Amino acid sequence: MGVFYSFAQTQISGVVRDDMGNPVANALIYYEDYSAETESNDNGEFSLYSKKKQENFIVSAVGFREESISLNTANSNFFNLVLKPENELKEIIIYSGRTSKKNNPAIDILRKVWENRKNNGLNKFNQYAYNKYEKLQFDFNTIDSTFMKNALFKNMDLVFQFVDTSKITGKSFLPIFINEQASKVYGDNTKNLKIEKLLGNKNSGFEDNTFFTEVTKELYKAYDIYDNYIKLFNKDFTSPISRTGIDVYNYVLHDTLIEDDRKSFHIVYYPRRKGGLTFRGEFFVDEQTWAVTKINMYSNEGADVNWIKEFFIEQEFVIVSDDLILLKKDFIMTDFSLSKKEEARGMYAKRTTHYNDFVFDDEKPASFYLQRAKTYDPTIYNQSEYFWQNFRAENLNKNEANIYEMLDQLQDNPKFKTLTTLTQILTNGYYRGKNFDYGNLFTFFGYNDIEGIRTRIGGRTFFNQNDQWRLEGYLAYGWKDQQFKYALQAKKMLVNDWRLIGHIGYKNDVEQLAGQLMQSSNLMKSEFASSSLLAGGDNSKLTHIQHFSTGFEIEPLKNIRLRTSYNYRQLQPADFSRFSTAFFQDGVIKDQIKQHEWNVAFDFTPNRKVAGFGVEQKAIVRRFPRFFLNFTQGFDGLTDTDFAYQKLQFLYRHPFTIGGFGHMTAVVEAGKTWGTVPLSLLNVLPGNQSYFVLENGFSQLDYYEFVTDQYVTFHITHNFNGKIFSRIPLIRKLKWREIIGIRGAWGAISDKNKLFNRSMISYNAPSDKLYYEYFVGVGNIFKVFRIDFSWRGNYLDTPNARRFGIKGGFEINF
Repeated sequence: MGVFYSFAQTQISGVVRDDMGNPVANALIYYEDYSAETESNDNGEFSLYSKKKQENFIVSAVGFREESISLNTANSNFFNLVLKPENELKEIIIYSGRTSKKNNPAIDILRKVWENRKNNGLNKFNQYAYNKYEKLQFDFNTIDSTFMKNALFKNMDLVFQFVDTSKITGKSFLPIFINEQASKVYGDNTKNLKIEKLLGNKNSGFEDNTFFTEVTKELYKAYDIYDNYIKLFNKDFTSPISRTGIDVYNYVLHDTLIEDDRKSFHIVYYPRRKGGLTFRGEFFVDEQTWAVTKINMYSNEGADVNWIKEFFIEQEFVIVSDDLILLKKDFIMTDFSLSKKEEARGMYAKRTTHYNDFVFDDEKPASFYLQRAKTYDPTIYNQSEYFWQNFRAENLNKNEANIYEMLDQLQDNPKFKTLTTLTQILTNGYYRGKNFDYGNLFTFFGYNDIEGIRTRIGGRTFFNQNDQWRLEGYLAYGWKDQQFKYALQAKKMLVNDWRLIGHIGYKNDVEQLAGQLMQSSNLMKSEFASSSLLAGGDNSKLTHIQHFSTGFEIEPLKNIRLRTSYNYRQLQPADFSRFSTAFFQDGVIKDQIKQHEWNVAFDFTPNRKVAGFGVEQKAIVRRFPRFFLNFTQGFDGLTDTDFAYQKLQFLYRHPFTIGGFGHMTAVVEAGKTWGTVPLSLLNVLPGNQSYFVLENGFSQLDYYEFVTDQYVTFHITHNFNGKIFSRIPLIRKLKWREIIGIRGAWGAISDKNKLFNRSMISYNAPSDKLYYEYFVGVGNIFKVFRIDFSWRGNYLDTPNARRFGIKGGFEINF
């Protein structure tokens, strides 16, 4: 008699026992599609019914291996099930102390791994392609009765029926988010080109979560265990398989194994000293290929990484042939927490990636790899369940499948809606209404000497992150000058394939033109130098600007953008009694400029990653190089316009990591203005009179201290990431990070521009010698604060020169 089927129904029953014949109570029995489930009683008995025809069912119990039983080959609807223990008790060996680098068989094996690196994996082939399935999941952890009674979860009791226990940490957890992604990856080793084409994306119901998902994935960016460093959380961890590993780790040959007539070596490793960006764990090496077949890496206790209690990595490789081993599975789990105490609650972030269906040496033209997704494709985000069942390398387990159900139920919960609204405000500064965002709330308050307290309200249209058009604006009011300021701007996507975007806007506001060399083309941007709540010195030298702008932006190739715009600006002092930009023209002293300008810019940002397909995209990766070239042509004689001039400006910014010695950011700017122009059109070296650190500002310069018509500046900042402090016993516990830097500028001003000047500013430029200032800083104070101590290097005889200064800043880094 077979399994009972009637009108596509399924009925099974049976008893669950252990290998000693004892009944297993509370074993979970469920059909593979999760349509029905039950638990065994005290006698191990169960009965399970489904309205549909089923092919498999699963049995699981704490302490036992999970079993999958096929119904297609069963000859009865009654099952006597015997579960095997999940883990056999093995001898526990704890390794400690330093191991020798000489006559160490583990290191001899490691040298063989290095020698054969290029003969393993995808490096063996000219071209390659494979399917990639990636699953990203978030869970609250350490779930107890106190957590469940928290007011945060009032009227949300339904979520706690999905609590489970981690097999890695043993802690209880509550799944809250899951994202699945299916893609096809192509690569060409001869051209060093690679492209990943997204085929499907499915998530647990959060609206517009693409940016959040992509940012999280970037923290877990792809890594190669054979490289010297594994980059995680924007930090470089020394790889245990790297050539530099023997100076960082102890290695022990734990065992030699024989499986399927292949010999492999089991090696255990652990750090040579406490702290540092290192791992502990084990790996297995195949003797025939000298390739790693499996590795796990636990974060080293004491590693200086903020917001992370611990993390675990596991990679599995598959033996394709006698001489080829490929990466099959990559798993990483991180325990994010505000505290590293064992009892502290946190959040698990888990990423599982599977690689399969490899194809080799199928050559494609270089143009194939330069393609990019140019428009939003709804089919990718609405793939059928049939697609996912065929593409998934492993089926979702019960708690993963239940996340979709749980989030669907929560969408209409008022408390849940409030929590998601608060999260959106904290992450982007906007309160979301119906197709309209109110904000940016972070620019609501400001202060300067002209306006006094400044309040600003605004908003933007927002239907989703792929909007093809956007209208935004703001209204501001100065409580001291009692004047309203405002701006309005519209953008429209004209051609998706080229990301051709048109814009038009108008702005009437006050700004500090001496706070930056490159004037922003974004009329909505809140200018920090004129609205900082905390600043020192006189900040009355503000300019009233009426600015009309219209133009286009195009991205013909990925991360290469071209912009052109027409601008009409009227510039005059915000308060004539406290500031003058006067100039002598046609025998008359004037203090107002009316200027027509044409602008063209080239912006190249290699390695920049973005989310969204609309008129505005969010940058996912912020640490990327940037080459920016900007040319401005000013016209005279057009409807009362004043000056014909040309201005060329260049900016190069490059953040990079220096192995285990931290990261550095270098910025170089240069520019020249041709023609005779007044103060408002010249290049003022950017001062910084606020109490905050500004990347491109000079901490010891006041506004308008140096005025130029040609200039070169540089800013170099290096963060050692605690490399030095981690070696000092008492300081080590504070997790502080050392920062050093230097800034410099050279500039000149022509005699013609000096003679043209009738303003209250005396034109001085650092032309005789390079102006410089240097600083040392301490970062990661309370994990969020940085403080810099700056010294002015020269031009100390300048009136009111600030020789020394202290500035702070808020930074959230790992």
